[in-house]
Amino acid sequence: MRIFFVWLILFLVTADISAQVAEPITTNTEQQLENVTENNEDIETEDDSYLQEMVQFIKNPIELNYADAAELNQLRMLTPMQVQNFILYRSLVGKMVDLYELQAVPGWDIATIQKLRPYINVSIQVSAVDALKQRLKNGEHSILFRASQVPERSKGYLLDSSAATNFYPGSPQKLLFRYKYTYRNLFQYGIVAEKDAGEQFFKGKQKQGFDFYSAHIFVRKTGIIKSLAIGDFTVNLGQGLTQWQSLAFKKSVDVINIKREGEVLRPYNSAGEINFHRGFGITLAKKNWQLTVFGSYRNIDANLVSDTSQTQDDFISSLQTSGYHRTKSETADKAVQRQLAFGGNFSYQYRRLHVGINGIQYKFKLPLIKSSEPYNLYALNGSSFGNYSFDYSYTFKNLHLFGEAAFTSNFDKAFINGILISASTKIDLSLLYRNISKSYQSLYTYAFTENTYPTNEKGFYAGISIRPNNAWRIDAYADFYKFPWLRYRVDAPSTGSDYLIQLNYKPNKQLEIYTRYHAESKAINVNAGQLTTSPVVQQPKKNWRTQISYKINPAITIRNRTEIVWFDKKGPAAEQGFLTYVDFLYKPMLKTFSGGIRLQYFETNGYNSRLYAYENDVLYSFSIPVFYDKGLRYYINVNYDVNKKIALWLKWAQTLYKDKTLIGSGLDEIKGATKSEIKLQVQYKF
Repeated sequence: MRIFFVWLILFLVTADISAQVAEPITTNTEQQLENVTENNEDIETEDDSYLQEMVQFIKNPIELNYADAAELNQLRMLTPMQVQNFILYRSLVGKMVDLYELQAVPGWDIATIQKLRPYINVSIQVSAVDALKQRLKNGEHSILFRASQVPERSKGYLLDSSAATNFYPGSPQKLLFRYKYTYRNLFQYGIVAEKDAGEQFFKGKQKQGFDFYSAHIFVRKTGIIKSLAIGDFTVNLGQGLTQWQSLAFKKSVDVINIKREGEVLRPYNSAGEINFHRGFGITLAKKNWQLTVFGSYRNIDANLVSDTSQTQDDFISSLQTSGYHRTKSETADKAVQRQLAFGGNFSYQYRRLHVGINGIQYKFKLPLIKSSEPYNLYALNGSSFGNYSFDYSYTFKNLHLFGEAAFTSNFDKAFINGILISASTKIDLSLLYRNISKSYQSLYTYAFTENTYPTNEKGFYAGISIRPNNAWRIDAYADFYKFPWLRYRVDAPSTGSDYLIQLNYKPNKQLEIYTRYHAESKAINVNAGQLTTSPVVQQPKKNWRTQISYKINPAITIRNRTEIVWFDKKGPAAEQGFLTYVDFLYKPMLKTFSGGIRLQYFETNGYNSRLYAYENDVLYSFSIPVFYDKGLRYYINVNYDVNKKIALWLKWAQTLYKDKTLIGSGLDEIKGATKSEIKLQVQYKF
């Protein structure tokens, strides 16, 4: 702990210059990230590429006179109709000379323009020769180092390594190192190295140092080459039925954001060890045509099953996605499977019509054979498979239609079709239907579905956004779905429903209030009476939340959230939960110091009534802890810019439980009623 306080003293005594630009997280984005964590069973995503991109756009805004639809879609703030209207407007009137002209674009209101203002610009494009020279010499280098630790030692660190067979042999620090060179939004390269808590460092199973290394080179807009990726990159195709590796959101208060949009190839420089390819990819574009091809070869984690009797060949029972390599069993799973992937996309854009053909093929060294549980009857098996699809979008007046039709090597089918409707300047509608067969399987996909992956699902979604005036906004959706086959912990075909309505009031830049009601009902095995079979029953969950944010002056903001959840309210497993917190945020313009403090109270009857709350964190990072049982939590988050090149961050968080002697389970079990976390980060730019 002494080293942390030494850092803190250095942090406070050095002085000078201007404030670091913080990552732009709106209240909608906070809710979307909370949903991602909840749907991933409390596992926070380590994909921070979205935050990196938005900070980069603040430094180097998108040049509207030269941006294409793919660049505008990266902002995730515009509907497809708004993007199409802008492209058409620019083609008719020519280059813009001032941002005020955006008010003349159909569908672009004042609120939209204000939201986009930090990320867009009107400028003159440099020549191709100058741009090539500048890419190599005039970019920005940055080095980022982050260290975090839970000071309380868990069971995995306290066990006697000479006697225990399962323990954490490494240090409790989690470390991240990132070097990146960036020239505007046109050229970048870099490396990432990461070590999780409990993993060894330059010894034992990790003699090479960090547990995970990543490197990439990425080029945009070089003649006919729209993008070129070497090293680690992500691939995004269609509507996510065949492939979508970048961060994407599902159901949320942003009810119009139901369409997957983005570049086919994107650079990868995050710490997550799963959702990316490693190899080579290129996108060629000429007029209305675009062609992407890519190839990847990776060692991936998997559970290897070896037959010592040699009566059958070795096989893989499951692919591991945690990225942890701490215990003997976890290190034994590391990189045991070999994955070859190759594929591509061919698309054509004619005015407001887009059509595309997508395909990806996988080959594994060892066959994948899942356990014989009934819900695994249609699971992914074998040593090779492929996904192929056709996707489309078309804008007609105030309608935008889109969709994807996909099939596997075994002709298992999946469909997603949606419509976005701009009914008036104040009302937008969204509709989406999906029909994905129980035998359709894919890897590294993230479609707009209730399931984590697109399989075994039929459903219909409808959303509406109403803006009576500039101060008020109403967003609501309803989603009805069914699963034709069994699922994990659901031993029968089942159905479900999901409803949300949110009222947002923002009369000025100082005050923002939203209140929402969310109700969902999903089936699960329930066997409280220890019956021979587990009945499948609906368990409803209802949630009400109100959040108020008030900016006292340009530097100080106070925020409060209160939330209540009712789980299976009148059923045998009834639980209730409550959470409230107060934030004090200090972020002055052009100052060297900024920070925030949160005080929080939570109380629930158990895990089923758990609650989530987004927390401000160090740059390019966020935290979304899960809260259940009863306790208090507070955190302090500060940023100090030593000068224009060096910036420091510190976060200290602590949860204090009432009437609890053990926290967590297994090797992560901590004796006591307190769990803390400290996180330090330094960034050097040159």
